[in-house]
Amino acid sequence: MKRLKIFEKYCNYTKVDVDAPRGYNSFKSTTMPSCCGPAILVKNLLTPKQVAQAINVSESSLKRWCDQGLLTAIRTAGGHRRLALDDVFQFLRQSGQRLVRPELLGLPSNTGQAAVVIDRAREQIRDALISGDEDQCRRIVFDLYLAGQSACEICDHVLATSFHEIGDRWECGEVSIYRERRACEIGFKMLHELRMAVRTPQPEAPVAVGGTLICDPYRLPNAMIELVLRELGWQATSLGTSLPSATIGEAVRDSRPRLLWLSVSYIESVPTFLEDYAHLHSVATETGAALVVGGRALTPEIRQQMAYSAYCDTLRHLVTFAASQAFVEAERNPEKKPHGANSRLESHQSRTSQPQIQKRKEG
Repeated sequence: MKRLKIFEKYCNYTKVDVDAPRGYNSFKSTTMPSCCGPAILVKNLLTPKQVAQAINVSESSLKRWCDQGLLTAIRTAGGHRRLALDDVFQFLRQSGQRLVRPELLGLPSNTGQAAVVIDRAREQIRDALISGDEDQCRRIVFDLYLAGQSACEICDHVLATSFHEIGDRWECGEVSIYRERRACEIGFKMLHELRMAVRTPQPEAPVAVGGTLICDPYRLPNAMIELVLRELGWQATSLGTSLPSATIGEAVRDSRPRLLWLSVSYIESVPTFLEDYAHLHSVATETGAALVVGGRALTPEIRQQMAYSAYCDTLRHLVTFAASQAFVEAERNPEKKPHGANSRLESHQSRTSQPQIQKRKEG
């Protein structure tokens, strides 16, 4: 039996059988399917009163901020204000308002009560994942996010390293299989929640799709990639795991994405993988999509037989490449540039100086 590490760089996670959730309730709340463990509840739409109580300000002050354009509000059919969860989180990150009653936003009650340092958070979340303390994991992740850390930084510097350590301990027999699997389930649910907190991409934003090929069931990398691309402003969609190359190609032809990612954590047969990959490369070339690959299974020997737009071994590298692609597209078609695109690109580019991205001309 092959021994697989959970995490190496950004694409190495434990094998699981449950697919990602397929849809999101667009009105009041979103829950994970019961097959993914205990359901989590995060409200999508909040009343001004709920948000005002959550940050301990008057409802009139909150409504005034909405009128000033500091916080976006929508109107129901009856004319009542409602605040989208992602807009509330962006407001909290930018304004520095302190959460007093985070439970009103569906977060653990102690979220935002203490300063969090990346190095300390890494150790804390590793221990919480091993012990199965889901609330502690959620608190740490949202403390980091509300303090201004990007989803990319949280995934690369906290979750990635934590799962890597858990994988090492599992291989040494220090962590049992059920604890490792449970940790991955908790991680997936946290990413789902964080995805809801990230600002919704604009309709005119560039499109990205991706997944894994057949026999590669690792789903967490796709959730992370989708999350960080959406944070950058892309309309990113994970197609799922263990997909035939033909169906990924069909999705690419249907959606005409600017970027196609392929996460490769496990390869059962190298010749079969290369054949399937050649088909995807052909479709990407045909449709004009940039093809980005990454994952522990892509050894230097295998990569030498592949043509791609970029190979990224961290999410930071992926974000830098995607930002450059979106910037080029925006310069070519300024009328299609999404609102706030420049600020998002500049923010991520400032975080990702001197990237180590390996690029290869399409062959």
